[in-house]
Amino acid sequence: MSKLDVQRDAEPHLVADIWLYETANGGRAGPALPGFGCLLIVSKEQPISGWDSLLLLRDQPLHPGERRRIGFAFLSPEQAVPALAEAGHFYLWDGRIIGEGSIAATDASTL
Repeated sequence: MSKLDVQRDAEPHLVADIWLYETANGGRAGPALPGFGCLLIVSKEQPISGWDSLLLLRDQPLHPGERRRIGFAFLSPEQAVPALAEAGHFYLWDGRIIGEGSIAATDASTL
């Protein structure tokens, strides 16, 4: 199963309201396309540590400056979901902070 298949069909481990920063504010130069993944981190403090996630964009790119409720799938959901749910807020890391989000649910009920 490819990343595109997973992002199209997977049930999310977590649902969040995210904001991808505009390019001028440190965000990506272009949209996050289906299959995009990044680290989710709960602190901006060094060293950066977080959880590898796949944004379940389905078939719709996420553009700089856009806000959207989306699901996330994780390589290690048993560690990521409780830590992110406890924090309530997180940052999207792709070599730098490119966005942020707030937890909406730890299941697909609010998508």
